[in-house]
Amino acid sequence: MSLNVDAILKAHYGNGPEALDVLLAHSRCVAEKALSVAHRVAHLEPDLGFIAEAAMLHDIGMIHTWAPGIGCRGEAPYIRHGVIGAEMLLKEGLPGHARVCERHTGAGLTAEEIIDADLPLPHRDLQPETLEEKIICYADKFFSKNPDTLTVEKSMDKVRRLMARYGDNQLKRFDAMASLFD
Repeated sequence: MSLNVDAILKAHYGNGPEALDVLLAHSRCVAEKALSVAHRVAHLEPDLGFIAEAAMLHDIGMIHTWAPGIGCRGEAPYIRHGVIGAEMLLKEGLPGHARVCERHTGAGLTAEEIIDADLPLPHRDLQPETLEEKIICYADKFFSKNPDTLTVEKSMDKVRRLMARYGDNQLKRFDAMASLFD
């Protein structure tokens, strides 16, 4: 049985058409990149159906955050979009998809990073663990939600520079994913 991703997204974004447009464009790019990566590591037997679904849903929680530039007028800080999305997908009965939501921020976050930076996130590790979680996290780094560049893939050099801005650990985790997938 195939998951009806469009129905889930539309149920949660009914009053946010601008946000839905941004989410769909971004998520389609991430899904395409993630599936391309998955094919490169086919010998590891990634679940392609799950990757396609979870990549489309990974940012579902952004609707409840304050990011007016992309049509989101919720109250939560944007960094919470992953954990909010996880809560939403748990209510939909999708625990695996929920894990992708909460573990795709940056190259994943350790409890120590969350605590040290005083981030408004649960004080626990939120790093991708499964192959599918890592593939989607990795693919997500190549696309922004900037409406002007939604479908423009960033170069590896640009992604690495952006990751480095968040510290050596973020860059090291991203580079570890890159060495596995490229």
